Amino acid sequence: MGMSAEGGQGGGHSNEINVTPMIDVLLVLLIIFMMIIPMSRKAIDATLPDPNPSVQTANSANDQIVLSVLADGQFKINQDPYTRETLFAGLRSVYDPRPDKIIFVKGDSTVTYGDVVFAMDQARGAGVKVIGITPGPKDGAVAPAP
Repeated sequence: MGMSAEGGQGGGHSNEINVTPMIDVLLVLLIIFMMIIPMSRKAIDATLPDPNPSVQTANSANDQIVLSVLADGQFKINQDPYTRETLFAGLRSVYDPRPDKIIFVKGDSTVTYGDVVFAMDQARGAGVKVIGITPGPKDGAVAPAP
């Protein structure tokens, strides 16, 4: 606030906003936000597929393991059938001698989410390090809800 030192008719108090405290507060808030924002960022590590995958020749050996979750509570590891009780033992027998611990899980369109999670949990318990999900049908059909 400023006061006029002059006497007379134009004298008195003149009201002016003192913006210095407001600028100080804004600068402090700016510094606080600049420090908090980088600390609040969360990240998830994700491995994206190769956009230009190499094509395998027809004669190359395919040593990939595919775990199929079937609708009737059955499972298949590369066409070998297993039940819920024998799945863990089957996965252990497949993955104990293998140096690379990679599996692909393929679920039937009518199985529940819990069955697929059970199969993935059993695979992780058997020592599998990388679990991949095979893509769904190419025609864009949506699986019916169980």
